[in-house]
Amino acid sequence: MNMISKTSKPNLPDRMDKAVQKIGHFFMWSNVVLLGLILIAVFVRYILKLRTIEIGELQWHFYAIGFMMGLSYAVTTNSHMGMDLVRDKLSKKTQLRLDILGIIFLLLPFAAIIFYQSLEFVHDSWVVGERSNNDMGLPFRWAIKSLMPISFGLLIVSALSRLLRDISMLSGKGVNDGAK
Repeated sequence: MNMISKTSKPNLPDRMDKAVQKIGHFFMWSNVVLLGLILIAVFVRYILKLRTIEIGELQWHFYAIGFMMGLSYAVTTNSHMGMDLVRDKLSKKTQLRLDILGIIFLLLPFAAIIFYQSLEFVHDSWVVGERSNNDMGLPFRWAIKSLMPISFGLLIVSALSRLLRDISMLSGKGVNDGAK
């Protein structure tokens, strides 16, 4: 969990991180729901010997919620996967430079493209009231697709926060790292 400094006035990256983390804390409960759905699916399928199409679709919906909303949270807490074996051998300044380059040339363009492309994708899904192709499936596929621009918008916010923080640290202004 991100330890945002409580001793000084929060700076812009801290405020951005705090907003993303509040949203992340809310959506992290989707993982608890997912675990419950998995247990229910196992019970219904193997003990009661019943079909579980709706439960199966709910499982992937909640997995998508946890994953998509967790991306931005992981960036704010610096708990995402990285190349730590190589990175740890580099100086702090080199690490910051690599982070800045990665954010500018990889993360932000990727997140911006997905965000932009998902808008029409979600709009079309809403217009037709998209539902599962399965007769017994869930009637609201449009709802889960709606999380795409939201989650990638949050990812852009968290990437910008990280970028501002890294640039400040590299320039010697010493904005709090924000991560553990």
